[in-house]
Amino acid sequence: MSQLKEKLTILPNQPGCYLMKDRQGTIIYVGKAKVLRNRVRSYFSGSHDAKTQRLVSEIKDFEYIVTSSNIEALILEMNLIKKHDPKYNVMLKDDKSYPYLKITNETHPRLLITRQLKKDGGKYFGPYPNAGAANETKKLLDRIYPLRKCRNMPDSVCLYYHIGQCLAPCVYEVTDEQNQEMIQGISRFLKNGHSDVKETLTQRMLKASEELDFERAKEIRDTLAHMEAIVEKQKMTINDMVDRDVFAFAYDKGWMCVQVFFVRQGKLIERDVSLFPFYKEAAEDLMTFIGQFYLQKQHIKPAEVLVPEEADAELLSELLQVKAMQPKRGRKKELLDLAAENARVALKEKFSLIERDENRTIHAIERLGEKMGISTPYRIEAFDNSNTQGTDPVSTMITFLDGKPSRKDYRKYKIKTVEGPDDYGSMREVVRRRYVRLLKENLPMPDLIVIDGGKGQIAAAQEVLEDELGLTIPVCGLAKDEKHRTSQLLKGSPPVVIPLERDSQEFYLLQRIQDEVHRFAITFHRTVRSKTFFQSVLDDIPGVGAKRKQKLLKHFGSVKKMKEASIEDFITQGMPQSVAQAIVEKLAEEAKG
Repeated sequence: MSQLKEKLTILPNQPGCYLMKDRQGTIIYVGKAKVLRNRVRSYFSGSHDAKTQRLVSEIKDFEYIVTSSNIEALILEMNLIKKHDPKYNVMLKDDKSYPYLKITNETHPRLLITRQLKKDGGKYFGPYPNAGAANETKKLLDRIYPLRKCRNMPDSVCLYYHIGQCLAPCVYEVTDEQNQEMIQGISRFLKNGHSDVKETLTQRMLKASEELDFERAKEIRDTLAHMEAIVEKQKMTINDMVDRDVFAFAYDKGWMCVQVFFVRQGKLIERDVSLFPFYKEAAEDLMTFIGQFYLQKQHIKPAEVLVPEEADAELLSELLQVKAMQPKRGRKKELLDLAAENARVALKEKFSLIERDENRTIHAIERLGEKMGISTPYRIEAFDNSNTQGTDPVSTMITFLDGKPSRKDYRKYKIKTVEGPDDYGSMREVVRRRYVRLLKENLPMPDLIVIDGGKGQIAAAQEVLEDELGLTIPVCGLAKDEKHRTSQLLKGSPPVVIPLERDSQEFYLLQRIQDEVHRFAITFHRTVRSKTFFQSVLDDIPGVGAKRKQKLLKHFGSVKKMKEASIEDFITQGMPQSVAQAIVEKLAEEAKG
């Protein structure tokens, strides 16, 4: 802490970015400031909400980078967050992307739904934060404008041609003029040309009725009704036909909600809601959110962005190269107020869920650390072994971060050095392999290791960690009762029982960890065992080599399905009749034996 105090005294009075680090040197938070000295010092003085207190409790060191301007600091902050992916920059980890409607730039274009914006000459319309709205609109346009549907040109007409949703350029000549007419019709519809399309469809319906083609007239009538339903969901807001995005926010108790209204051609087509914790000034986090929204998520920038008075409109205009406005009156101000009210409502509605989730996760690991007499175990790694009478032994490891499973950090291990049902030997091997690798690659160590087992398993893990690797990571074991349910938390050597209330959230957390690592281990063991059995069943059959085994496994999926198959089923997979006969006979023997 003395080192931190010394560094705080020499902070410059300049704009820049700061990087907060934990005791392992991992970057846990990135922020920006107009004045680095004031902002960084503020974390270590005065009172804070619970979330900021939690962040500060983990800070053991920091770095800073000076910039020449506030906009440089904002851009640098976004790049650093993208590079380091700090765990406390929660809002900026959001990887959601919105669907767009796209008309492809092809000789015979297609209408697609896509989440990727590319400079490929295609026409993009959107975004549609509600994927259902994009799907419904595409279905409607498919019924009105029969563009090509198939990705690759087939040799004959398909179902879409027969139901009137494709002109079949694969077989019949479709001119460029026809394609352009349909593209223009789709563009007009998506740019608020509903009335033109409605008039055209009405004329088609009347014509079909006059020609006594009542079935076609009914189809067009249904299409008109469908279109009216979609258009009715859109609310006219401003008559100037300008595309704009509206950003507003609300915050309370360390949480922020940002509402984004998407206005296209004067219509409020959709909205997006983002809810996240924040650790600096609310207006600055809003600026970072908007910057990332366009520059890192690569959303299409509209002609105009509306932001509340707390935001720096001049800085946003320079950053985004679009017009950023802070309306004071009129329809635009009403739209901004509506977005702000929606943000307040959303924040209020979700607070109870957030608090309940925190009680199950963050507060649970805080209390668990207190009960065990250790630092808060933000990173927990749990191990479990699985085998069938010593055959195909495997082990798995799962990771919980901040009380939640981090599935990208799960690991599977096939036991290599242990023969027979030796649970302690398996535990020693997998713990050794896991933490030797972390040491070599200088990766973060866990704050707590959970072993699915009792005294023997704990001792095996501690022997490797302390005697071989020189690591002092707390290890605990989870014992089960006669009904195979989590019963006791054991810690130490010799292990002692850590008393936990059976209805406490920390006990439920350990229960979730034990159930998850056991599920993961059993699933992995079954996979390994089924593959081993599958290979052994076919090993002695002449004519079945590695490639044919792989092909059969891919097609049938399991030995059970193979046993139900006929000789003809194997022949259709390229097996000679003699080989197919041998496979069926071998499987029949296995079933009897």
